[in-house]
Amino acid sequence: MSLISKLVWNTIDVPEELHELLATLEEEYPVASYGRGLKLKAKRVEGEGTISRVKRSPGTVLVEYNSIAAAARGIGSALGKIECDEKSPFKTLGIMLDVSRNMVMRIDHLKMWFRRLALSGYNMVMLYTEDVYELPDEPFFGYMRGAYTLDELRELDLYASRLGIELVGCIQTLGHLEQILKWNGAYDKVRDTGSVLKVDEPETYKLIEKMIRFWSEALTSRRIHIGMDETHDLGRGRFLDQNGYESGFDLFNRHLGKVNEICRETGFSPLIWSDMYFSFSNPDQNYYDLEHTVPEAVQKKIPQNVQLIYWDYYHEDTATYEKMIQRHRDIGFEPVMGSGIWTWTRLWYDHEKTMKTAVPCIQACRKQKVSELFFTMWGDNGAYCNYDSSLTGIIFCADLAFGIPVDDPHKETSRRFAAICQSSYEAHLVASGIEAKDEYAMNPALMIWDDPLLGILFDDCKRRNPEFDLKLSDRYDEMLRKLLPYQEDCFAGDFEHIINALQLLLLKLELRGALEAAYDRNDRIALRQIAVSLIPAVIAAVWEFDASFRRQWLKCAKPFGLEVIQARNATQAARLEETALRIREYLDGTVASIEELDCRLSPGEKTFNTLNWFHRVATGSVGL
Repeated sequence: MSLISKLVWNTIDVPEELHELLATLEEEYPVASYGRGLKLKAKRVEGEGTISRVKRSPGTVLVEYNSIAAAARGIGSALGKIECDEKSPFKTLGIMLDVSRNMVMRIDHLKMWFRRLALSGYNMVMLYTEDVYELPDEPFFGYMRGAYTLDELRELDLYASRLGIELVGCIQTLGHLEQILKWNGAYDKVRDTGSVLKVDEPETYKLIEKMIRFWSEALTSRRIHIGMDETHDLGRGRFLDQNGYESGFDLFNRHLGKVNEICRETGFSPLIWSDMYFSFSNPDQNYYDLEHTVPEAVQKKIPQNVQLIYWDYYHEDTATYEKMIQRHRDIGFEPVMGSGIWTWTRLWYDHEKTMKTAVPCIQACRKQKVSELFFTMWGDNGAYCNYDSSLTGIIFCADLAFGIPVDDPHKETSRRFAAICQSSYEAHLVASGIEAKDEYAMNPALMIWDDPLLGILFDDCKRRNPEFDLKLSDRYDEMLRKLLPYQEDCFAGDFEHIINALQLLLLKLELRGALEAAYDRNDRIALRQIAVSLIPAVIAAVWEFDASFRRQWLKCAKPFGLEVIQARNATQAARLEETALRIREYLDGTVASIEELDCRLSPGEKTFNTLNWFHRVATGSVGL
């Protein structure tokens, strides 16, 4: 039994509809144990939205609710010893977890997440899978990617339903399919471009029908997210070669109509990302361009049963969200809102970025009476985020949806987090500071993988702020001091791993700064000390980081995809050894200079704004 809560309950006067919920939570939380302890009462009430009330009296806790999800949130509040009278306007409150960028969460770990989601008040989960499911007679679907089996998804679906959670399939039926289209020969007939399926090709629709029928068998929800976002090169590959040019609007609508018919035949109501309807409306294909409108002729061809998802993880003002919500309504659709809990291109959940974007989004949705809201959690560039750390953002955003103030005066979020996750909310916010970008916009993961001899990212940050490394080092030192007491805490994010990352970052910053300074003044003693002492220390820190990354990955995910990060770490170690070798060659006269250090841009040169991918900081050459 978990130590997360010290409460033990007697269940009295609890409606039968909650018995499965309580039994499922009991796997981890002592919410339904008979014996000594508080008495739990539960009572269903009527009302719109999601109502969750918790009232305490001597020896008894009463949970009032109007849905299974509301009851689960009430139990979460009770575990945190919180009395509340909450009402959320959202009939759907969910998350979308990206398992297509290499990190495929294990079934047992997903179940743990589902329990935490239920106790926070969520009632919907989307698994964004692209090709990561075992499609019958399609051996390259999810090949070497940890694909989910039909039985695994059915097991998850049953478990989610016991917690009041709707599990929704989230796939792609047009773009973002580069992971199957890369297998030349297997999918040549259905390929338009490197990532987009070929419209009008009969084999395309045979494949899509197979996809959708798989999910119809896997899950009980009759909703399915069929994707279709960011297909900017639609019809501009093999389709163009064979058929000539046709407008994106026409191709998109025609394809959607055919996929929608497949959904109808299998009993599904489809959802799609809405961006391409707005992107095709202007020359720059800018989703958020508020000036252009979707042509009326195009609007009339959009199937009325399709739900449009307005996704926006970037804007920091309520006005933009409100205007975009209205744009969807102007073309005749009530949008589903997709915000973001920031995990992508991050080592750790980014609370600052989530606050800046999710808070105005939720405020706009409340004002505009949007009824369905979910939060995406992407894994771009290798899914190297310690995903359990995002439980901080999951609980924070749920509290916002239920009306808890951003600056919670009673610290309810902290108490709820401690009860549900057995960890310190405040410590997680400290760790989140590793992602603070400041004026130099530095990605800490990419600083870890920044080539030590080329220094592409380091030097770009140096041009933004000549003292960036000193300021970062001070901040990281302070973070380490605060986090070391939590080193063994791994209940909702692995603190030892983030501590290892901070220690490695400090050494990387020291190394590059010392290397440039010593080389520029030809300080041969300092260079020798770097090669003999500092570089071996950095290599050791790389392997410490690699070991903790492996541990936290395998704790929650299937092994596939781990090789990508291990390769990056091994490359870093090899390049550190090369740096030491280059220094020794320079010192013994084998080479007259270290050419890599001579190629630095001058301080007056422009900075980059695209150094957010591994291959852009690992090399200036091609091949990665």
